[in-house]
Amino acid sequence: MGSVPTLPRWLGLAGLLPQLACVVILYVGPPEWRQSAQAISLAYAALILSFLGGTWWGFAAMAPAAERRRALGWLWVAAVLPCLAGLACFFPAIFGWESPEPSLVMLAGALLVSLGVDARLGPLAPRWWMSLRAPLSIGLGLLTMAAALA
Repeated sequence: MGSVPTLPRWLGLAGLLPQLACVVILYVGPPEWRQSAQAISLAYAALILSFLGGTWWGFAAMAPAAERRRALGWLWVAAVLPCLAGLACFFPAIFGWESPEPSLVMLAGALLVSLGVDARLGPLAPRWWMSLRAPLSIGLGLLTMAAALA
C-alpha cells in the first residue's frame, strides 16, 4: 500500500473503522446493542458498496475515448449493480423478516467480488488503485462476514 497517496490511504483505512466497531460490539458488547450494531453494519456495507459503484461510474465518465469505441458498456452496468445489491439487502428488514445475517453475507460477498471489477479497470484507474482496493474490499468484506456470523 506504500504506492497509494497518503490521503486516500489513510481515509480508506479509516473507512474500515465503523465496521470494525460494529463487529467489536457484536462480539463483546452488551446484548441489547446487537440489533443496532447489525443494522449499522448492514447499512454501512451497503453504503460503501454503492460508493464503490459511484467510483466506477466516475471512471467510465472520465474515459470518453473508450466510450466512443463503445468499450465501456460493461463498466456502466457494473457501476449500477452495487447500488441495486445494497438496496436488495434492505428488503428483508423492510418486509419484517427477523434475520439480517443473509443480507450481511450477500454484502460481504459483493464487496469481495467487487475486486474483479477493480482489477478489470486497467488504465482507467490510477496505477495504485488495486493496492488500495484489495485491502479495503477484503477488509470490509471479512468484517461484514464477521458481523453476519456474530
